[in-house]
Amino acid sequence: MKLYGIPNCTTVKRARAWLAERQISIPFHDFKKDGASAALLERWSRMIGWDALLNRKGTTWRQLPEEVRAGITGEAAAIELMMAKPSVIRRPILDEGEAIHVGFEPAVYEKLFRANTR
Repeated sequence: MKLYGIPNCTTVKRARAWLAERQISIPFHDFKKDGASAALLERWSRMIGWDALLNRKGTTWRQLPEEVRAGITGEAAAIELMMAKPSVIRRPILDEGEAIHVGFEPAVYEKLFRANTR
């Protein structure tokens, strides 16, 4: 299991704090420092779809030129953008191997980590 995100993202901070409060230690992958590989993004895209990975509500997306945003119409273009600008990836992403969870919802994490939070 691994948590992916950007350390200064408010939602990532909340997820990491939730884990720390419960003394749950899992590796953290910093998109800003370590990027996101095409293979990883393609795997996630197969699991939940490229559109679910793309954060169209964030500042990075809104600051893109309109022609760039309009050109993101398929998986290849979305993955290329996410590799070039990892801030456009929705976060955090909790990767369990067989499944991923995008965003932070305490109830979902509670269910996932139930054995570790008792």
